[in-house]
Amino acid sequence: MLEVAREVCGEAAESWLYSFGRAMSSAHGDDVERLFHSDCHWRDALALTWHLTNVSGAHEVAHALMASIKGTGASEFATDPDRTPAREVMRVGQRTIEAIFRFETRIGRCSGVLRLLPDDKGQWKAWTLFTSLEELKGFEEKTSKRRPTGASYARDFHGPNWLDLRRAAMAYTDRDPEVLIVGGGQAGLATAARLSQLQVDALIVDREARIGDNWRHRYHALTLHNQIQVNHLPYLPFPPAWPTYIPKDKLANWFEAYVEAMELNFWTSTEFLGGAYDEKEKRWSVNLRRSDGGTRTMRPRHIVVASGANGIPNVPDIPGLADFRGKVVHSSGYEDGEAWRGRDAIVIGTGNSGHDIAQDLHSSGAHVTLVQRSPTLVVSIEPSAQLAYAMYNEGPPLEDCDLIASATSWPLARRAHYLLTEQAKRLDRELLEGLERAGFELDYGPEGTGWQFKFLTRGGGYYFNVGCSELIAEGKIRVVQYRDIERFDGGGARMRDGTNLPASLVVHATGYLGQEHMVRRLLGDAVADRVGPVWGFGEESEIRNMYTRTRQAGLWFIAGGLAQCRINSKYLALQIKACEEGMIPLVRA
Repeated sequence: MLEVAREVCGEAAESWLYSFGRAMSSAHGDDVERLFHSDCHWRDALALTWHLTNVSGAHEVAHALMASIKGTGASEFATDPDRTPAREVMRVGQRTIEAIFRFETRIGRCSGVLRLLPDDKGQWKAWTLFTSLEELKGFEEKTSKRRPTGASYARDFHGPNWLDLRRAAMAYTDRDPEVLIVGGGQAGLATAARLSQLQVDALIVDREARIGDNWRHRYHALTLHNQIQVNHLPYLPFPPAWPTYIPKDKLANWFEAYVEAMELNFWTSTEFLGGAYDEKEKRWSVNLRRSDGGTRTMRPRHIVVASGANGIPNVPDIPGLADFRGKVVHSSGYEDGEAWRGRDAIVIGTGNSGHDIAQDLHSSGAHVTLVQRSPTLVVSIEPSAQLAYAMYNEGPPLEDCDLIASATSWPLARRAHYLLTEQAKRLDRELLEGLERAGFELDYGPEGTGWQFKFLTRGGGYYFNVGCSELIAEGKIRVVQYRDIERFDGGGARMRDGTNLPASLVVHATGYLGQEHMVRRLLGDAVADRVGPVWGFGEESEIRNMYTRTRQAGLWFIAGGLAQCRINSKYLALQIKACEEGMIPLVRA
């Protein structure tokens, strides 16, 4: 185990970066390769490749770096004195020196994270390297010392004031936005905020009547499942006195305040009806239905689909359910259980929503049966579900934590989450054994990689336990397997063993269809086929078609939790700005 003094960490990182800069300048691949462990990983976020990409193995990393760096003019690699100093940390079960560094290319200022391990001769070599584009030269964000001081903020007694200018900007009577963002949740807000700081005109449209309604209208008891320090939006952190776990309505109200504070252009009660791309004009023609029923046609250069990793409710075809005489609702339409006190309810699906709705119904006095369609991963909300976010409690500021969180390539992240899942299984052993005794079937994610990789591959299939698991283990909420149901009838479910499962309410907690289904519905088969699958892992071990250029010009996707959207909205916005300035083509090669 390493035990390295802080000053030695800094010296080792500075020495490696100096050698790396010299090796890259010499254009000798062997010199570069000698700086890396055989089991090493490089992840780039736009800095050297204009893509989000991963490469593993010393020879492969050296070859990819040499090929990528030729046209960038990357230089001046050095530890960053303005950020968290080099230090010894535990990453992926390995003690390592971790250092944040900076460098420049011809078009941008960049940051990175270096992790060093000693080889068998005691020489420090790179285990992981992350390179990240932070800003474009000449197009820096207008924040802090660069904050605007122009005429629009001056005291002009004869012209429009700030409010007049904001109203005009919001109306879009004399122009179209350069970017149309479909969806006003955390993905849309983060993207719009980033674009506004790059002076890119963006309009958010959302069919809900009020900003934040996409959270406000979720089921009554909903509270975020991860802690507040992970969940800030860009530029404007939550107040320090806020609770550790944010209630949905509190978050919804914050979204409303965020739009006002960040001066984001947002049209509520506006439905995106569809559109088509004009190859000659390099613009979309899209139709929007406004709150008064009228339509507006707009011609943005870019569409950002920010409606979540899953857009359209998934309602499976269940035999006999059409004959059911009670109420059937998808989890997206469920509000609370008070109307079902003393009555029988069936909840189909055992992810977060299914468990939370079952618990809410039980707390309201309903008799609840949870129907499990497939094995489900369960972790206690504390401490197990928070293990993945431990770094955000280590002390570095949020921006440094975000950079460090992004620095682990996805192949290596699989190892990390396998280890975290094994730790969670030990912490939750008693709970998990109680669930199995109650007939609940467990799994632990793809190849044991836990809840986060379940989210990244299929968008769900896990539960952060906030009390429902104990109710199941104690028999207060019944669990049956979907395969044991023969069919539904007017009064509930008929089981294969001949018994009946009565119900007045059936809730589909069955998730959502992927974004490609919405693309096909709104933009047509040709666009959907060109783009391909959205979400899940692709060829470069990155999430497919997320946060990056797609094979359809001017079509972008962003989704995920608040942290994912905060981090990746920066990369998405930088690419859109680069496209607008002619630095990169609209379509990924």
